Amino acid sequence: MLKDLLKDHEIILASGSPRRQNFFKELGIPFTIDVRPVNEIYPEYLPPKEIAEYLAKLKADSFKKDLSERQILITGDTIVFNGEILGKPASAVEAKKMIRSLSGKAHQVITAVCLTGKHHQKVFSDVTKVHFRELSDTEIDFYVEQYKPIDKAGGYAIQEWIGLVGIEKIEGSYFNVVGLPTHLLYREILNFIE
Repeated sequence: MLKDLLKDHEIILASGSPRRQNFFKELGIPFTIDVRPVNEIYPEYLPPKEIAEYLAKLKADSFKKDLSERQILITGDTIVFNGEILGKPASAVEAKKMIRSLSGKAHQVITAVCLTGKHHQKVFSDVTKVHFRELSDTEIDFYVEQYKPIDKAGGYAIQEWIGLVGIEKIEGSYFNVVGLPTHLLYREILNFIE
């Protein structure tokens, strides 16, 4: 359905995430990939939701002057918040530390998406609450050593082993935790091309 509606547009996904790329395929959105390096620095005073939105917009900045009338750029950012912002861990040690800080508690996963055209821009986000059971050091060590979640916000991926054994419940969109609020993206793309 979206493929037909987007026939007059060219969608550019500025993400190297295989999870996001797969969502686009499953939604039937034809796209090309163009990833540009971004220094992900944000103002410390922003609340978590605004940080994710700020970073999603920041990733669009380097494309703005290059977009044609037909093109729609889609950028996104996911952060984990448990009283502090947890981005992507820099090492296995940091990933283990992050997961230990989430163990036995609830945290928020916030994914922001920015749609950018030549003349307008729309930013939206979704928040999902994730509840982890108490995890043992052995479980955390096993997960990080086997799955190497260095490219994952908060040091874990819900769809991997740690999610299967450690997550007791979620409140909100599962797909948002994987990395894209697909239900919102679908609606917002339709609104964007009207």
